[in-house]
Amino acid sequence: MKRYIEITILSIFFVGILSGFQESTVLAKVSEYSEKTPSLHVQSRTKGNNVFVECVLSGISFRQSEQNDRKVGKLVIWLDGKRTKEVNSAAFIIKDLPPGEHSVKLEVVDLKNVPYGVTQEFLVNIPK
Repeated sequence: MKRYIEITILSIFFVGILSGFQESTVLAKVSEYSEKTPSLHVQSRTKGNNVFVECVLSGISFRQSEQNDRKVGKLVIWLDGKRTKEVNSAAFIIKDLPPGEHSVKLEVVDLKNVPYGVTQEFLVNIPK
């Protein structure tokens, strides 16, 4: 009976250790996956006929000097379905929009304009 209790305790201890290692491996793989999967979060604010845009882009850098391990890209701005300009920064201003409602689409592309598949769309209303 004493031997049975020792084996049971040893087995529980061994399984606990193995499950702890497995959990840390899974967490490492999840964090590695989230670093490789780019995401884009956008905040915008309208002031007069200008739109101030701030972006948080994960997994892709705007700096071309960091090309070693990270993906490098830029943002393409689409205004009312028309490609208007490209930017290489996380904050920018869309200037001199005419009054009315406008659709803004931000698309993340690489330096050769190949899309990463990360986009964000929002509407802005410029008062008269």
